[in-house]
Amino acid sequence: MSIGRTVYNALFRRTSTFAVTIFVGAFAFERIFDVGMDNLWETMNRGKLWNHVKHRYVKNAEDDDE
Repeated sequence: MSIGRTVYNALFRRTSTFAVTIFVGAFAFERIFDVGMDNLWETMNRGKLWNHVKHRYVKNAEDDDE
């Protein structure tokens, strides 16, 4: 029995399992793509984003006490 036959029997043979497979696959793809693009954006813009330069412009609470 080939891998293709096994996948077909397990996931695509019935309409209900086919629909669940599509929904789970779409959700997983969306999460993986979103995290990957966020990491790419952070990497390409390192040193330019607010969370990278915030310490230069925001005073600490300790500095306000002095």
